[in-house]
Amino acid sequence: MALLRPFISFSPPPLSFSPPKPPPSSLLSLPQLQFNPHHKLTQSWRDSIRRCAVAEIRDGVTIGGGDDQEVLVDPTSQEGPGGERHMAKYDWREEWYPLYLTKDLTEDALLGLTVFDKQIVLYRDADALLRCYEDRCPHRLAKLSEGQLVDGRLECLYHGWQFDGEGKCVKIPQLPADAKIPRSACVRTYEVKDSQGVIWVWMSQSTPPNPDKLPWFENFARPGFQDVSTIHELPYDHSILLENLMDPAHVPISHNRTDWSAKREDAQPLHFKVTERTDRGFAGWWGRENEESLLNFLRFDAPCVLQNNKEVVDKNGEKHYTSGLFLCRPSGQGKSMLIVRFGSTKRSPVAKFFPEWYFHQNAGTVFEQDMGFLSSQNEILMKERVPTKQLYLNLRSSDTWVAEYRRWMDKVGHGMPYHFGHSTISLPEQPAVVEHAPAGLIASLSASSPAKGGIGTMHAPNPANRYFRHVVHCKGCRSVVKAFQAWKNAFFSLALASTALAILVTGRQWKALLVVGAALSLAGMYACSTVVAMNTTNFVRIHRRL
Repeated sequence: MALLRPFISFSPPPLSFSPPKPPPSSLLSLPQLQFNPHHKLTQSWRDSIRRCAVAEIRDGVTIGGGDDQEVLVDPTSQEGPGGERHMAKYDWREEWYPLYLTKDLTEDALLGLTVFDKQIVLYRDADALLRCYEDRCPHRLAKLSEGQLVDGRLECLYHGWQFDGEGKCVKIPQLPADAKIPRSACVRTYEVKDSQGVIWVWMSQSTPPNPDKLPWFENFARPGFQDVSTIHELPYDHSILLENLMDPAHVPISHNRTDWSAKREDAQPLHFKVTERTDRGFAGWWGRENEESLLNFLRFDAPCVLQNNKEVVDKNGEKHYTSGLFLCRPSGQGKSMLIVRFGSTKRSPVAKFFPEWYFHQNAGTVFEQDMGFLSSQNEILMKERVPTKQLYLNLRSSDTWVAEYRRWMDKVGHGMPYHFGHSTISLPEQPAVVEHAPAGLIASLSASSPAKGGIGTMHAPNPANRYFRHVVHCKGCRSVVKAFQAWKNAFFSLALASTALAILVTGRQWKALLVVGAALSLAGMYACSTVVAMNTTNFVRIHRRL
């Protein structure tokens, strides 16, 4: 159940390559793209590539030469004969977004979340039904996620207005006894569904939820399938996160020896075979260059669902299925939340000896190993304000999925609040609002729990800190940290008491026994501190450690 295993295990289907399929006929050709403010820039770039008379020099790197096209992904492979691009009908609101793992939702607290720039609040009412509102009170716009649950009703803690599960206001303490509650005193609601252990939200309030768009993952419904699921908040855009997750080439380098499956010496060219392109995403096979076949199947589905599946037949002819599932949610400019689920119908016997929190902290290590690269990438994209084809050098032997994803963004980016495509770009209309006082469950946890188990260290919300990124969202890891902190304090007390008694007693045997007890207590205290540190302390590369 290694975190990276779906990216580095390979097996057979036949290695046969065919030219990528052209975009489906359902895509619309829109000549009015000429009004795109970046159109002239990208068109002139394309012309320079076609002419190939003069290579373009940028920052000392020569690109655009004929030889380069043998190793770089073709920048015009999905454009029409006249160089025009295709656009698909798309509205980001008419999609299901992953909110949270069902098992981690607290029963009696409010959870403030965001989808792009829309703030919502999630909770369970008195009947344990999932409810989701816009996260603002109709009275004076206070955050409802700062409130509380009273008899299953959500109460705004600013003035005490209470709302039922349908968003209707049922109590206003300041209203005269003979007055009726205004009909406009209600909150906007969103449809939520619990499917296969994940809570999803439909963001459109004008279009009814489309059940056909709600993701269903076949492998997770197979008999005997077991998975380890974890959730992480990350300080970079969801498109950069998805790029990273669909990039198997970086795994041997960036995650070298993180577990037994990633090794630096395994870095090599990869083969890719795109088998499907639609308005909803793309799919295909991939594997190592020195392998005779491709067995890893990657699929990306709108708006932000990525899966890497593998099917293996053992020596007895029995099929086993493995899945790496990544459910990404855009949670604001330069922020994203990720649900990771790794599972298989045949779990490694070794994995049974490790507690689940071990795999969670290992996942935290993996994301921290990439965080510096991805945060700087996010910063450069925002600063340069140009499409990725003017910044990236995508190799055919490593970056095919990245190029496919950015081209998909070209098709649908016009229906998003902002996007960075291969040839198009639309920047946020308004700058991100930085909140210094986060609301709801996360605020209470982060304000009352230590960041690294230090004495008197209270954790301020910080996306660079593992405790804030993961532990505050995970019931299991919160319980582990709390339990081991309690055991640590108990061992400390035992060590102190044993040491004091060893000084006071006169019998040699009693002294020896108490000294041994104190030593064992200190060892237990150290072990507990180590577990707490593993769950709350960031990974730092050896050459970066002070």
